[in-house]
Amino acid sequence: MRAVECAACGNQVLCEKFSIAHTSVQWTADAAVACAEFRDRVGPGGTTARLRTCRALRASIDRAVEDGTLTVSTLESPEALDA
Repeated sequence: MRAVECAACGNQVLCEKFSIAHTSVQWTADAAVACAEFRDRVGPGGTTARLRTCRALRASIDRAVEDGTLTVSTLESPEALDA
């Protein structure tokens, strides 16, 4: 997993891409405080349990893939074969 920082709020998450469509994200405990989209949901008594991501973070993850900071894992990679 690689750290990816949201360009909008600075919240940092750990990400792993298993395919172009499949992204695994580990949120930090302070996501509801750092992320405005999460904060807006929690503020009126809501929950973030069903909030998969915010648009700004999604864009930051996509940029990390585009610039090579976050790579798409493949089963054919040497790292996966050694595991």
